[in-house]
Amino acid sequence: MPAIPSLGNLRGRNNRRPQHPVPPEEQAHVVDCGVYVDGERLPGTWSPVDAITEVRRRRDGFVWIGLYEPGQEQLQGIAEVFGLHELAVEDAVTAHQRPKLDRYEETLFMVLKTVRYIEHESPTTANEIVETGEIMAFLGRQFIVTVRHGKHSGLQQLREELEAAPDRLRIGPAAVLHGIADRIVDSYLAVSEAFENDIDVIEASVFAPRSPIGAEQMYLMKREILELRRAVMPLAVPLRRLAEGYTPLVPEQVRSYFRDVDDHLTTVSERVASFDELLTTLVDATLAKISLQQNTDMRKITAWAAIIAVPTMGVGVYGMNFDYMPELHWRFGYPLVMCVIVAACFVLYRIFRKNRWL
Repeated sequence: MPAIPSLGNLRGRNNRRPQHPVPPEEQAHVVDCGVYVDGERLPGTWSPVDAITEVRRRRDGFVWIGLYEPGQEQLQGIAEVFGLHELAVEDAVTAHQRPKLDRYEETLFMVLKTVRYIEHESPTTANEIVETGEIMAFLGRQFIVTVRHGKHSGLQQLREELEAAPDRLRIGPAAVLHGIADRIVDSYLAVSEAFENDIDVIEASVFAPRSPIGAEQMYLMKREILELRRAVMPLAVPLRRLAEGYTPLVPEQVRSYFRDVDDHLTTVSERVASFDELLTTLVDATLAKISLQQNTDMRKITAWAAIIAVPTMGVGVYGMNFDYMPELHWRFGYPLVMCVIVAACFVLYRIFRKNRWL
């Protein structure tokens, strides 16, 4: 990898400084705006207008603008400068879009779902396991504009990694789009591995005797798996299009990298599908276990009710107000009745115990 030139050398290459300050209403949502020429970032603080003007003047390089949850007015101003389609701009502002890839004249609009695994002590007590966000990317020949929704979807680390690899940035903005997709799919892999550990814990709990886990934990996990599935599954078609030459904005040398990302996504998709099937099986097993436990409890209740019925019947009969009853005036009548009641209860208890009702 070639050495990265010092900041002083970069300043020597570029004598032009940005002339337009960044408007305060844009600065609140522009996380970063960089101009990249020959794989190197030009020094200075750039506004979106100055950045694209400099690139067009040079007829070389590209602009990477990062936005965080912009409003309609803020994004509309950038859309006018870069020629972004109004429908894509509307989707980027409102968010809550499914992963997709749209082509508008000379720009691409791609939506990717980001996921973050929420640490917890146990999957059986967690209220939330996956947090989702979105990254929208507008790709043109001389620019890429990224719009983020969600606090966990930062791209600063990715930007630093790409700036440390000028050979990748020389390819153009498509290399940035690949870096974003690759990072997001890698996060899918990490989240799926964490999910696998949680499912192992739940599976062990389901088949453990006297486990406290119930069906509600199963449905929580299935809901979180569904959230992950919504992020992973729809992304397969956009990645396959980029790998197969859907647009000339993605050069041939980047398409092979998108194929690698698509392979990783396939791995995640297979994992998520297997998780869903396994959780369905665990839900069925949990419901069967609950039903069996209820049947066992009902048998115990029935057995004890049968045992209690014997003394109830005995004392009920001899509690009636009649003068002439068998053994009513006999000295040993009371002990005899009590012995008969106890013996009958003991016999019933032994029978129920032998049949594992108690």
